[in-house]
Amino acid sequence: MRVSTTVNGTPHVADDVWEGESLLYLLRERFSLFGSKNACEQGECGSCSVYLDGTLVCACLVPGGQANGREIVTIEGLDGAKVQQAFVEAGAVQCGFCTPGLVVAAHDLLKRIPNPTDAQIREALAGNICRCTGYAKIIDAVRLAAGSA
Repeated sequence: MRVSTTVNGTPHVADDVWEGESLLYLLRERFSLFGSKNACEQGECGSCSVYLDGTLVCACLVPGGQANGREIVTIEGLDGAKVQQAFVEAGAVQCGFCTPGLVVAAHDLLKRIPNPTDAQIREALAGNICRCTGYAKIIDAVRLAAGSA
């Protein structure tokens, strides 16, 4: 099948998309957008989080064909410099594998709730796994990005 989509404001077309191919595979292997990471392939870790028509999704769970005619925003196209800078300043980046998904999830939270409580931050990031930081610095980073640190 042919998939025509817009990713980060740029039209993309992929031919011969297999029905079992994920949106994550489409982004990484066909469109050379490597920011979203391939970790669990089961929607458990959040490393592949992207926006699909403005909704936060795990790209590994979305069939690539469902992207046809839709708008996708990945970490590469995210207007999330404030969040990214906060992650650096708070020391919330270690190995970096989970960082793109966490930044997208934090961006989504701050878009919905500009000054979240710690409980709201924890709930919003509950779908993201980080094996390095212990989460305290990640929560600090979201607070910093929100201006409440």
